[in-house]
Amino acid sequence: MIVIMKMNAGDEQVAAVQSYIENHGLQTHLSTGAERTIIGVIGDKTAITDGNILRLPGVERIMPVSRPFKLASRDFHPEDTIVNINGVQVGTEQLTVIAGPCSVENRDQLLTVAKAVKEAGAHMLRGGAFKPRTSPYSFQGLGEEGLKILAEAREETGLPIVTEVMSPEDLPVVEKYADVLQIGARNMQNYALLKAVGRSPKAVLLKRGLMSTIEELLMSAEYILANGNDRVMLCERGIRTFETYTRNTLDINAVPVLQELTHLPVLVDPSHATGKWSLVQAASMAGVAAGADGLIIEVHNQPEIAMSDGAQSLKPRRFDELMHQLARIATAVDRTL
Repeated sequence: MIVIMKMNAGDEQVAAVQSYIENHGLQTHLSTGAERTIIGVIGDKTAITDGNILRLPGVERIMPVSRPFKLASRDFHPEDTIVNINGVQVGTEQLTVIAGPCSVENRDQLLTVAKAVKEAGAHMLRGGAFKPRTSPYSFQGLGEEGLKILAEAREETGLPIVTEVMSPEDLPVVEKYADVLQIGARNMQNYALLKAVGRSPKAVLLKRGLMSTIEELLMSAEYILANGNDRVMLCERGIRTFETYTRNTLDINAVPVLQELTHLPVLVDPSHATGKWSLVQAASMAGVAAGADGLIIEVHNQPEIAMSDGAQSLKPRRFDELMHQLARIATAVDRTL
């Protein structure tokens, strides 16, 4: 349930309500909006009665929360969450574009792409140092050496780094270099990893699983939030359906649905959603038109020889063209780029 405080409730009254609830063995989560404060209550609520809480000074009313995801719900947090990553604000009227290669292959490749996407207007740089691959014989990434190259690219361009972490054991080394911890689609329900990044101070980009429902995505986000990390962003990256012409099927419905259900920023990955560079432009524009807070796009200077996902990667020139097109779509939906 949530406890809604009166508009004129003071800090002492809010603290008193929290203290009362926590003294009965429950957890509280505070959401302070422009007009009023909301206290989320998590735990076995049989230990307290609604009447006792309603009698506390400053309490206006109590509302039940029926959804299984509590902390991710707009009931708990009506206002949009804005995630600040080294000055990049994700979840505002300005769209956030994350761009870069699927994998860090070598220093020259990454620095070339990093400088190109920076010049085109990207806000953050993506690149995989640890790569989960379907085949054990495919390129698995450079590991810590790749992270060091990413850090060098950040120094060169000023772009914050987004990179994937695959296991709790990898987290300490990835945290040393990354600004955003990406949880890939195959790890969306890796609960040990979700708990670990939930204890991290780093922002988290959580991708939807290949065959996961929207509710399952939000429940995975709940694991991170429940462990103390409120810097969570969600990513719709396409789901597996019976369609075989594209790599996945972009669930464009998920964008407005998530915007209704959760306060967390929502991004779209048109590269994995389509699997074909020629379709990335249309999927990107559709994501922005549907209300996404940002995009994550794969860019490679030589996609024809890329060690992973070359078929869905844009060349820098095409990425630059796409950024100009996105600016027009953003204006049409009252956003900026």
